[in-house]
Amino acid sequence: MILLKKVADLHKYLDTQRKIGMEIGFVPTMGALHQGHISLIQEARLHNSLVVCSIFVNPAQFNNPEDFSKYPSTIDKDIALLENAGCDVLFYPSVNEVYPDPNEKTHYDLGYLETIMEGKFRPGHFQGVCKVVHKLLQMVMPDNLYIGQKDYQQCLVIKRLLELNGMKDQISLHISPTLREKDGLAMSSRNARLDEKQRQTAPGIYQILNLVRKEIKPGNLESLKGKGMDLLIEKGFRPEYVEIADASTLQPLNEWNGNQKLAVLTAAFLGEIRLIDNLLLN
Repeated sequence: MILLKKVADLHKYLDTQRKIGMEIGFVPTMGALHQGHISLIQEARLHNSLVVCSIFVNPAQFNNPEDFSKYPSTIDKDIALLENAGCDVLFYPSVNEVYPDPNEKTHYDLGYLETIMEGKFRPGHFQGVCKVVHKLLQMVMPDNLYIGQKDYQQCLVIKRLLELNGMKDQISLHISPTLREKDGLAMSSRNARLDEKQRQTAPGIYQILNLVRKEIKPGNLESLKGKGMDLLIEKGFRPEYVEIADASTLQPLNEWNGNQKLAVLTAAFLGEIRLIDNLLLN
């Protein structure tokens, strides 16, 4: 595996690979890798002749500076995992390399996706996500982009980004199912920050999403969403939302006709650690 830290070096290397017909698969990450990330690398490995992974903790997408400062860093372990998974190139840039002009202002028209759920509770977060993903895509120019369903709303935001920047015909977006621990907890870099008691409580999120999936029926959805919130509180979480939405658009729904494909999404705190999860319902 080649490790590159400079955009110029990345361009130079990838340009030579394209000239010999290499198809490039790209997995952007913020490091602290787990099996969920590695499954994306393995998926990219199956369908591309060259696999690129980036590790960059993006300051632009953190609302809380303390959350940014506490984001786990495990670069030596990450490198070993990537090598074992068959990654070809690790791009590991500095903040100055990604953001050479700190005063650059870009705004992405994300519509209502920026006002609901993650957009509502983390204002500016998706602008930061779009900013870094746009830059990374311009740097790598992959044929295929791989992301995980655990950040469901972010998946739709990136799909929108590809439409906005004219890349949707050049880059194919692949969304892989959420990987879970044996007890159902969605794999996440933030899980490393859970203490022993919190780790025992955390799978409660998945249990409640499954309960919503089991109890969903046509008609009004407000009481079921409220029940999900109440159960999270009972289990020791501080929930921000439990939302049922159209699975393809994420438009929140209060009534269901029995036919629309649905997703249930939630975000909740355990102590100071914020966890998110989602399930497709039907």
